[in-house]
Amino acid sequence: MTDTVSRRSALRLLGGAIAVATAATGGLTPPAHALDRPEAGAGSRVEGLIGKLTLDEKISLLHGATDAKSLGQAGYVPAVERLGIPPLRLADGPAGVRVTRHATALPAPVLLASAFDPDLARRYGQVIGREGRALGQDVLLSPMVNLIRTPYAGRNFETFSEDPLLASGMVAAEIGGIQGQGLIATVKHYAMNNQEKDRNSIDVRVDEQTMHEIELRGFEAAVGAGVGAVMGAYNKVNGTFSCENKTLLTDILRDRWGFDGWVMTDWFAAHSTVAAITAGLDMEMPGGTYFGTALKSAVQNGSVPERYVDRSVRRILSVMDRFGLLDGSAPPRPDRDAPAGAAVALEVAKAGATLLRNEHRTLPLAPGTAVAVIGPTGTLPFVSGGGSAHVVPDHADSPLDAIKSRAGKVTYALGEDLFGKAIPADALSPALDSEGHGVDAGKVWTYDGTLTVPEADEWTFVLHFSSAPTARPKVLLDGTELFPQAAGYGEFFTGGLVSAAPDGLSVRRKTLTLAKGAHTLKITAQGGADGLLFRLRRSTGATRAQDVAEAVKSARTARDVVLFAYEDATEGQDRTTIALPGHQQQLIEAVTAANPRTTVVLNTSSSTSMPWLRHTGAVLQMYYPGQEGAAATAAVLFGECDPGGRLTQSFPVDDDHHPVAGDPRRYPGVDGTEEYSEGIHAGYRWYDAEGVRPLFPFGHGLSYTSFSYEDLRARWTRGGIEVSFTVRNTGRRDGVDVPQVYVGPSPDLRLDQAVRVLGGYRRLTLRAGERRRIAVEVTARTLSSWDLKHHDWVLGTGRRTLWVGASSRDLRLRTSVEVGT
Repeated sequence: MTDTVSRRSALRLLGGAIAVATAATGGLTPPAHALDRPEAGAGSRVEGLIGKLTLDEKISLLHGATDAKSLGQAGYVPAVERLGIPPLRLADGPAGVRVTRHATALPAPVLLASAFDPDLARRYGQVIGREGRALGQDVLLSPMVNLIRTPYAGRNFETFSEDPLLASGMVAAEIGGIQGQGLIATVKHYAMNNQEKDRNSIDVRVDEQTMHEIELRGFEAAVGAGVGAVMGAYNKVNGTFSCENKTLLTDILRDRWGFDGWVMTDWFAAHSTVAAITAGLDMEMPGGTYFGTALKSAVQNGSVPERYVDRSVRRILSVMDRFGLLDGSAPPRPDRDAPAGAAVALEVAKAGATLLRNEHRTLPLAPGTAVAVIGPTGTLPFVSGGGSAHVVPDHADSPLDAIKSRAGKVTYALGEDLFGKAIPADALSPALDSEGHGVDAGKVWTYDGTLTVPEADEWTFVLHFSSAPTARPKVLLDGTELFPQAAGYGEFFTGGLVSAAPDGLSVRRKTLTLAKGAHTLKITAQGGADGLLFRLRRSTGATRAQDVAEAVKSARTARDVVLFAYEDATEGQDRTTIALPGHQQQLIEAVTAANPRTTVVLNTSSSTSMPWLRHTGAVLQMYYPGQEGAAATAAVLFGECDPGGRLTQSFPVDDDHHPVAGDPRRYPGVDGTEEYSEGIHAGYRWYDAEGVRPLFPFGHGLSYTSFSYEDLRARWTRGGIEVSFTVRNTGRRDGVDVPQVYVGPSPDLRLDQAVRVLGGYRRLTLRAGERRRIAVEVTARTLSSWDLKHHDWVLGTGRRTLWVGASSRDLRLRTSVEVGT
């Protein structure tokens, strides 16, 4: 038998996400100024304004404009001063508020999610919410809740997980924190925006069951949490651009979920006027190409009835009224509380630190031990990824300094050169000081000479320059331009580490193999309005060998090695491999051969292949840890806290063994179309269905102590399954554990189902020897599947298997329960 879950029940049971979040946080109740006002009062105020607005004024509220008093935010909607409607400033904010002023640079959302702690997500949101208002902002363009579908996606660090339940709980809690401070949150990117490659044009073909069970669940949780705004994605979904897709914007978002906020485009994601506004789009950002003069003309010629304009204005004003922006009831803007923000940033970085491997008690390091620190990110703090996630931090300390404060003798070796070394003077004719050349404002400087290469070798040319990205020097080698301008926004979406030198100059690179002998080199640099400073450097096989030799020497003289490895991701482009970039693999192999007590600290955006893994002592995943990353990393390395993180995504062994490998129709798409043909088997579900062993499974993460699970019990209630069991710390240290409950398929449903799915989880800290009885609820939504016949959720009845484990592959207890009787 089957039991169709009604729409009302579905909203009440919202994916377990709200239940998990509220259970952990004690509820996500915002303060009085952010609560919905009585419907009649708010409605009459908004309706009164709509009746007084002219058509031009209405349309001015539906698109972005230039802010004469810009604070460096991403978007601006002007005021209608005569009616007391204030302006809206919209700031990027996945990991902190992105404006020109300093803000708390929080760890990347993927690191936050690694803590498996909705209460921490709420406090993360509170920091952003307070700072957003303190920095003059009204709307936050965050959080992102698109699922991690491919390991190559350039924005995986900006989102939470490959699992819809975990993502739902995190996004609901974070939105509660943001909006509880009076800042309007915007969930993004709606929907199916799971890659950056061809994001402006790719047509995602996805079936209804996959869409609802996998990608949309997080957005539904955001709506259930009361999110004020939704950002439409760039891509198409089933043939129609997301920002003019009636199925997404009206049928699902509003009619099924009951969303009553407004929908804006991603920046420059609009493609039409009539189709977009009638489908349910309310605001075009950042300008008014389609929702400006074109919209006014459409109203005047009758192709768009004015009621559609009124509808969008009503949605925007209603949210503004809900947050006290129309009647002046919003509290005064607070001051920043930088110390409090830093404290939360540190807590999140430590809580999400994920220990992937720890052999022979390599970690924790003993205080006072001799340590060799290796790698460029050992001295350069890796705060955040690139693109719209970049934040100007209050400070960012060096991991090397944090380690020095705890260790004994500490040496440092570069290992992998990010920014190049000076080109030898005798290699250039005529002579050129390539280390620093200034060009005065309004002047043009040229160089026409010869570069002589002593031996055939791989060269990486590194250009440092002070001008805007599109006004950098033009460098031609043998007639080929080394640093051509990238198309579209590629010049502006650059990484958070490798695109800027330590002194702030912008950086571009080009690698090629050069034959022995003379090569023509021509450089043209224009001073522009403010002048130009640039330098041209290089790395070669010879310089790399020297760097590795110095790293090996340092490793041999130390008891322990901490090797920092990086991968620099950014909005606007995907990775091309999950291997570490550059020559880091060879560096790790050489260092671990010299000293097996090597801990590799990964500052990477997403999953990483590790052909060098078995030679290491330990591997610590820190992602992009924010401004307090150095302190958090050192605290974990030296055992001042337990590594509390667990993987929110599966780590594949290599580029050939993951859900979208080997099928270009799945990724990156063929002829402009991408097929989500893996269906509901995303992430760990695919590994289970295909019998493929991941490098590290979803939910994996080690502790400095050990835990056991005992006495599993489960019972069905009308709201779901109540699961209880005992967790015991069996080690000699206090520690953090994240036991996870998984549930198997229903025997009664003739629908595609996963081998098992995450049903719930708990994060807990236990003292050495302590045991605790805990309960986890598996909600009816998690036990349901999307039925194409009914276009609704259907409860999966019958005997369901339950597992309790430390990851999706480390399953230690098992039971079953009859569902639906």
